[in-house]
Amino acid sequence: QVQLVESGGGLVQPGGSLRLSCVASVTPFSIAPMAWYRQAPGNQRELVASITGSGSRNYADSVKGRFTISRDIPKTTVYLQMNSLKPDDTAVYYCNSQWFPNSWGQGIQVTVSS
Repeated sequence: QVQLVESGGGLVQPGGSLRLSCVASVTPFSIAPMAWYRQAPGNQRELVASITGSGSRNYADSVKGRFTISRDIPKTTVYLQMNSLKPDDTAVYYCNSQWFPNSWGQGIQVTVSS
């Protein structure tokens, strides 16, 4: 069983920024593939960004150039820096370890609205 605890969401105006954090009890975290997903009302959960154990990053086309995934290995934390936010980014965001594809945290709400 893995624990994933997301934080950092909230309400932000279009064009603003937020940084999400996820503390993960995945070991060894230094080589764990991690990812951020999101789910908007009425939509399926979608992959937003991922980072491999070696540090390679991938992004959904809709967030390329605006979002950055990173990690702090000693803190076993993965981050999602979100810039130039748009109303379409409104969703519940989840982190996930691809070693445990069925384990999810509680999610964190991000609302982009003026």
